[in-house]
Amino acid sequence: MDHLPPVPDARARLELGAIKGLLQAQRRRIRSYTRDHRPDLEAAPDAPSPAPVASPSVSPTGQQVLDALPVPALLLTPVLGDDGEIVDALCASHNTAAVAYVSERLPESALSRWWGTASLYARFPSLRRTPVAGMINRAYRERASQGPEAVEWVAGDAQGPVRLVAEVRVSPCGDQLLLDWQPGNLHRMATAAQRLVRTCWAEWNLGDDGVEPSLGFRQVLGLADDAPLPTLSDVADAVTADSLPGFYQMLYDVILRKRTADCTLRMPGRIDRITRLTAEPVRIAPGSLVWGVRAVLTDVTAEQRRRESARRAEREVLHQRRQARTIREVAEALREAVLPHFHDELAAYGLQATAVYRPDAREAGVGGDWYKARKLPDDRLLIALGDARGHGLSAVTLMAKLRYALAGLAYTEQPVEQLAYWLNETACADGIESTATAVIAGYHPERQLLRWVCAGHPCPALVRDGRATSLPFPDGGPGLPLGVLPGTRYTAAETSLRIGDIVLMYSDGLTERRDSDPDLDTRRFVEAAESALRSSDPGADREGLHAYAENLVARLDGPHRADDATLLALRRVEPPGGPRRH
Repeated sequence: MDHLPPVPDARARLELGAIKGLLQAQRRRIRSYTRDHRPDLEAAPDAPSPAPVASPSVSPTGQQVLDALPVPALLLTPVLGDDGEIVDALCASHNTAAVAYVSERLPESALSRWWGTASLYARFPSLRRTPVAGMINRAYRERASQGPEAVEWVAGDAQGPVRLVAEVRVSPCGDQLLLDWQPGNLHRMATAAQRLVRTCWAEWNLGDDGVEPSLGFRQVLGLADDAPLPTLSDVADAVTADSLPGFYQMLYDVILRKRTADCTLRMPGRIDRITRLTAEPVRIAPGSLVWGVRAVLTDVTAEQRRRESARRAEREVLHQRRQARTIREVAEALREAVLPHFHDELAAYGLQATAVYRPDAREAGVGGDWYKARKLPDDRLLIALGDARGHGLSAVTLMAKLRYALAGLAYTEQPVEQLAYWLNETACADGIESTATAVIAGYHPERQLLRWVCAGHPCPALVRDGRATSLPFPDGGPGLPLGVLPGTRYTAAETSLRIGDIVLMYSDGLTERRDSDPDLDTRRFVEAAESALRSSDPGADREGLHAYAENLVARLDGPHRADDATLLALRRVEPPGGPRRH
């Protein structure tokens, strides 16, 4: 209600008219009821009635009047100093409620000080440091009531202090002052409680639009402290259009169905204020006409915003989960398409092959690792393992491009150096983000020779006679990763294989650690390869080779891994029917 509401549309105007029509109809019913049941309100007397005559009686004493007060009270006599200022106040009298309060709250040893005239500040020294002293001075000087004001003070003796809390009022009473208090400061506690939960109450009189609110009513509705109190019709004018149907239904249930109802009201402003209103009917007599609407109003803006934020977060989480599931399904399909499952198809050419792949659990289940092993038309075997830059779908997309590009280039029957050159040109042409590392090898069965090129990738390892070693890089060291520099030339290394030799190609995700050294990573891999060999005999068949590869990966894998990891194991075997002849 801190600014003008928007102009309502046609539907909102109809709903607003229905609310005002309901209130006006109830006002007419109340007035009709009043005329029918209170005719004296309309009739003018023909002649003045005689004034009542009181029976003679004895006027009550001052003490009797004091005792009739329902709250504790003291009659104080101000003590003036030489300068005319109040220096003390004497307790001239007290009422029975004060005696009862003191008897209940103070230690027995302190009660004797209450009897007889005595200094107020002598009885309660801590009162001098409270607002009471100023209230006494102002009430005496200004001849006007002061308070009520919340006051806390301490009384007691050696048995221990007693904290007293009350709402105190000081009023002139002839030449004396009347100090009374409401124990417990109920008014302040009620106000504080309402403020803490941002709740208030109000009662609207339907006969004359009168409003009786509690403290905090304006704050809950977002009104200025000096703003006029809103009628129910004013509230309808101020809320947003989507609040009107619920507001009308609440009024209909309370006024016509005579039952408790609630609704949610949204007040437009710089920050839309949301108020929950629960109302009940106020009737003149049980079962009769509803005269008023009594309601509890709670500012639920913060709670509603938390709920809306939670719902938005939940929707976002569901969206992310669906997106992640979709990405995972696509990635798994791509992985199945581009990562082969080896059987014994290479055995005819004197090689067994198996692979172990571990996806990056933080991503979609697949990354940039790829491998390939297949026969070429010239009876060579193409063997390659690479690692495309990045994670997730972007990495697997680049991986697929490079893998299929290499498959096509290999049919040119060119040596691996030329294949690496062409694959680098392909990656460079694809963009600055298309970088990858790879080992590209060709196996010549008739010579039992493995020729391989390294493009920024970890060097393969050779397991022979129970020992594992890292193969030396080609002359000039490893080449640049693919996609870094166009025109890069690569040099091939040659490794002759014996029966039983195992060549291990792997991606750096298997060995790399945070802030690790590549040489230490290589040494760790070689040591793990030897250790796995001692604990897991690879046997003679492909299943034994695969069990050895799984054992090796298990030794190197762990929660430290931050990338996907691949191991490609090749073992030279005797081809069926003996050595191949050409």
